Amino acid sequence: YPEYTGTLSVAILNHKKSLSLAKLREALAPKAIGLSEPIGINNSYGLAVKKSLSHKLGLKRISDLSRHPELRMAFSYEFMQRPDGYPALVAHYRLAPRVPPVRMDHALVYKSLEEGKSEVAEVYTTDSKIEKLDLEVLEDDKSFFPDYEGVYLVRKDAISRWPELEEVLQQMTGVLSNQDMIRLNGLVEIQGLDFHEAAESFLENKEVRAGPSQYPAVLARQTKRHLILVLIPTLISILIGVPLGILAARVPSVGQVVLAGSGLVQTIPALALLCFLIPLFGIGLVPALVALILYGLLPIVRNTYAGLTAIERRHIEVARVLGLSSWQRLIRIEMPLASIHIFGGIKTAAVINVGMATLAAFIGAGGYGALIVTGLSLNNNTIILQGALPAAAMAVLLHFALEFLDRKIIPRGLKL
Repeated sequence: YPEYTGTLSVAILNHKKSLSLAKLREALAPKAIGLSEPIGINNSYGLAVKKSLSHKLGLKRISDLSRHPELRMAFSYEFMQRPDGYPALVAHYRLAPRVPPVRMDHALVYKSLEEGKSEVAEVYTTDSKIEKLDLEVLEDDKSFFPDYEGVYLVRKDAISRWPELEEVLQQMTGVLSNQDMIRLNGLVEIQGLDFHEAAESFLENKEVRAGPSQYPAVLARQTKRHLILVLIPTLISILIGVPLGILAARVPSVGQVVLAGSGLVQTIPALALLCFLIPLFGIGLVPALVALILYGLLPIVRNTYAGLTAIERRHIEVARVLGLSSWQRLIRIEMPLASIHIFGGIKTAAVINVGMATLAAFIGAGGYGALIVTGLSLNNNTIILQGALPAAAMAVLLHFALEFLDRKIIPRGLKL
């Protein structure tokens, strides 16, 4: 996978400054990971202001910002937390901004500058919007930011299995300059080409226009994955949640523990829960499914419990007089009477999972969230909507499908 030497040194290997390639290879060797030669780009961090403001205040270097503590700053969440990010930058340049920086996704810092909601923002030196928005990248006059040379990390056992891979990586040495990357980013972010078309223009050394949209094929693939992310967890939540709800209703002392436990899961932010599950299940589909199963339990457990405990006692007494056993009462009397509540919980869990499943893209599980995350990274509302609208449509369709099942499953007498 592609990585930057600065990120690899500081954020991943936890060194205070960027390491040489030799030192990086030495640090990666125990992990059986190899490192390619640089592919040419040096995509470092920088601080940018509008050129009009630069001319007005005489801002040319980062150290010039110390004379203007009133300027509002916008930085990405990552930059605010990195060892080579905001805290170290402020200490290195002795900056003392009067207003704390606003935190947001990196793609949105440009919108913040464009709309005048901030005057200073963090940029990448290969971002195409530097030219589009007529920004001035301030000189790093005290050499704070390390080099961020693009390299590839590769498992050494992969090279053993496919020796030709090493030759391919060697051929990529120095092939991509910063200007090339700025142009390619512009093709995607400004001209609206997709990644495949932008890469083709570089590989064939030609200008290309947007061709037939690949969106239908992408949508079909992500719809299939999103259905997996919604239907499988919902089904498993039913198989676990309904018995737990029955247990909670039958054994009051256990019931409060079950309800509290299922409720506790809901208090954990979705992204945090996904991160907690990565050490146990890795990344990808499995931790996403587990998280969605856990989130689907509360409405099913609580509605099953509520439906069973709300049954009038006279119905239970009549069943006892008729000589029905405990299991017969449950199956023939209690579950049918509670079915409206139970099915309501299932519908709630299923529709919630449609939205929750979009977050699975952050750990590589795919689905409509993959389109939404791509759109966020590019600050492209069209791509965001390409993922958000199908997700909304799926939620609506799933609602009507479950309403249809509701009509078929719920006893007719209860509806009357």
